[in-house]
Amino acid sequence: MDDRKRALQRNKTIAVGLLVGAAILFVIARTQKGYGAWEWVAAFAEAAMVGALADWFAVVALFRHPLGVPIPHTAIIASKKETIAENLAQFIQDKFLATEVLVAKLKEWNPAAHLSSYLISRHNADSLARGLARVITESVDFIEDERVQTVLREAISNRIEKFDLASSAGAVIDALRKDSRHQVVLDELLRRLAAWISTPESQDKLAAAIESWCGAEYPMLSMFIPSGFAKGAGEKVVKRVNEFMQAVDADPTHELRHEFDRAVDEFATKLKYDPLFRSKVEAMKMETANNAPLNEYVRGLLGDLKTWLIDDLDRPHSRVQKKISDAAVALGKTLAGNKELGESINEHLETLARNYADDLRTGVAKHISGTVKNWKDEDFVSEIELSIGTDLQFIRMNGTLVGGMIGILLHAASLLLG
Repeated sequence: MDDRKRALQRNKTIAVGLLVGAAILFVIARTQKGYGAWEWVAAFAEAAMVGALADWFAVVALFRHPLGVPIPHTAIIASKKETIAENLAQFIQDKFLATEVLVAKLKEWNPAAHLSSYLISRHNADSLARGLARVITESVDFIEDERVQTVLREAISNRIEKFDLASSAGAVIDALRKDSRHQVVLDELLRRLAAWISTPESQDKLAAAIESWCGAEYPMLSMFIPSGFAKGAGEKVVKRVNEFMQAVDADPTHELRHEFDRAVDEFATKLKYDPLFRSKVEAMKMETANNAPLNEYVRGLLGDLKTWLIDDLDRPHSRVQKKISDAAVALGKTLAGNKELGESINEHLETLARNYADDLRTGVAKHISGTVKNWKDEDFVSEIELSIGTDLQFIRMNGTLVGGMIGILLHAASLLLG
């Protein structure tokens, strides 16, 4: 028996004891024929019993039918359960979860400041890291379940089949071409090519390639070519290529850039509108997606990653946990030192509260109302009685004592008027 039940039972016993005591006093006073002081005792006891019984009826009528008799307007709480559920849900919805109330509470609480002070503590950051590590470990175990694997494979396969790679690639290229941003790609390619051919290793390879080409194409002529010719030719080729790339870099209207524009435009158009080209892209996509060796390789990589991750998270000094903890502390310090970031977070949370408060209020209200309505009547009544019944027993106790005092006053008034 919990504390609430014990307290309720104790107060019920006291209230019944007072009623029984008043009844005993009444009997004793009547046996004394009501002479002298017994007349006053009888008046007190009689009124006390009336008060005790009246308040007993009132308290019991809230929860059930007194003595099991279905008197009208009794068992009020049970009969009004649905009304109470609706009113309770509406009260919480309107008073506790009103949009402006939630927003005001958010502003008063200052979530960004609380988050900052929480994360700055290394102890809190470590606790957060351990919690996230548990979530990661359990998530990995969940994903490893064969039933989950089957669903994931089917979902990924369906997504891949439905994904229009050609149109998406065309859209990406169109986005890159906006404001000539695709020319940055060309500049980067040229820069990397220039850097590569400028290295001695690349020039040696180029010289060897020229020498090999001459020997293969013109074997007789190659016998008369000096041994250093290939190296010199390679250096000249590198110089000419560098001069060409510098010219392209310095001239925004260079012919190569126009050719690059046309090539990119043609490629994007084919991706979006050429059925034959689109079908080739689609075939390549499906061939890659269904490539057994590639899929096996990817699964092996994921398995190795999972094994490493679980092993690391199981260690007392996990590197992943340390990284998460360090990131949490860094975020806390950033929030503490960056007022604008904190204000931005608070403003976004307030916006979320305004956008979703109505749905939250409605959902919580429906949940409360539905939960209360689904309770059994006896469970609902029992819970209410355990919550307020202990205090209601004081009404019975006070009714007994106050009734007795009123009985004395009425007896005194009758003597004065008689």
